[in-house]
Amino acid sequence: MKHKIYVVGIGPGSEEMMSVQAIRILEECDVIVGYPVYLDLLKDRFGHKEFLSTPMRREAERCLLCFEEARKGKKTALVCSGDAGVYGMASLMYEIGRAYPDCELEIIPGITAANSGAALLGAPLNHDYCVISLSDLLTPWEKIEKRLRAAAAGDFCIALYNPSSHKRADYLKKACEILLEVIEEKRACGFVENIGREGTKVTVCSLKELSGAQVNMFTTVFIGNSQTEMREDKLITKRGYRL
Repeated sequence: MKHKIYVVGIGPGSEEMMSVQAIRILEECDVIVGYPVYLDLLKDRFGHKEFLSTPMRREAERCLLCFEEARKGKKTALVCSGDAGVYGMASLMYEIGRAYPDCELEIIPGITAANSGAALLGAPLNHDYCVISLSDLLTPWEKIEKRLRAAAAGDFCIALYNPSSHKRADYLKKACEILLEVIEEKRACGFVENIGREGTKVTVCSLKELSGAQVNMFTTVFIGNSQTEMREDKLITKRGYRL
């Protein structure tokens, strides 16, 4: 019998936006490992569990904790915000797991920010879309630029993750400038801050207005395609049905 480790997507973190499967797994686990911010979101429901954490940029150590705890015979879960396979820890767990053949991983899906944020805006991703992170911590900015240009040229709806931070305060502006090389200024856009958490804020704007918007790491940005319409405080991307 292999030691089972669950990699659990908790969505935005509120219980009503977690899957029944995710809640059941966390209830059954002895140890929950995660980034401190995410563990804080779980304390009301799962505070009686053993919580283990590491700071940002110590993700590999966090993964190792899971394998070591599982080897002690404890039922262990690693939690990630959104979905563990979308800018989450699922792939790193598999990489590190090569050194732990006696352990087995099971990935539990969660609602990623593109989906939960889109729901608040209406239907901005209702046709072909792509998701791009503006963080260049692990991806060179030159590659991010290529992806932005390709998405604009392909007329994709776009969801932008990690649009800004203290060290990257101008990255959303830079991204918008790249998109404006191809896309018209009035393109329907929007962004959502603190999705599914206290202080949720939804904003609809044009691409030109978006280039000057103040956002943070808890914001997800949406850029419509050429068929996206702005209707009051909603973004609607048409599928092309004949009415």
